[in-house]
Amino acid sequence: MLLVADIGNTQTHLGVFSGKDLAFSWRLSTRATDTADELLIALGALLTQNGERLPVNHVAVASVVPALSKEWVVAAEQLSGSKPLFLTHKTAVGFSCSYESPGEIGADRIADALAAIEFYGAPVIVVDFGTATNIEVIDKDGSFLGGIIAPGLLTSSNALFNAAARLPRFDIETPPQVIGRSTQTAVQSGLTYGEIDRIDGLVHRIFAELGYQTAVVATGGLSRRVLDLSSTITDVNDNLTLEGLRLAFERSPKT
Repeated sequence: MLLVADIGNTQTHLGVFSGKDLAFSWRLSTRATDTADELLIALGALLTQNGERLPVNHVAVASVVPALSKEWVVAAEQLSGSKPLFLTHKTAVGFSCSYESPGEIGADRIADALAAIEFYGAPVIVVDFGTATNIEVIDKDGSFLGGIIAPGLLTSSNALFNAAARLPRFDIETPPQVIGRSTQTAVQSGLTYGEIDRIDGLVHRIFAELGYQTAVVATGGLSRRVLDLSSTITDVNDNLTLEGLRLAFERSPKT
């Protein structure tokens, strides 16, 4: 079995593949101070199903938290008995890009691109809802052109609540109408409708720049909250990054 880990700044999305099938997946809070031992304890608990440990033979990782990379190497080797694959533009076989600085492309963005092309074809756009809202653009030739990185929905809400001392914190929900009739619904409207209109506006600008339209795939923990509101998002795949890690591992040279 293959364990894949998408380590984001806020959440870590984990999955276990049996062949091409995603057998299990979990979302955990990312803790940048975790040691290899702490990771092994957490992973051991998750991988024990019905009293038996899932037989993990390989590990593939996409990380945007450098402080955890060394600990994940140690934990993965102890867990699987083999060196983990850390996804980069150099280890992603078949990944094509025209980015000015390929080394700056986040591993999660690479995984998203690999999976989007595999499942939806090229051209395609990915909108990944996380700590940042990433928009990835893949052209007709299957090449990663670049994209947009903006504050994510939770990041924007935290910034608003932290900066406005008198503004109480509210859960992020979509109100029934755009015009808020209370402070709570006014804030919720600004956050949710503001986020989706920003995305739709940016996607339309991308279409104009490309000269053609594409499928638009949403992924990430908050993706389903905005699907019905968007005029541009055509598909939702919550496990797109995990699928990209699986593809990256399958295509990597085996020693």
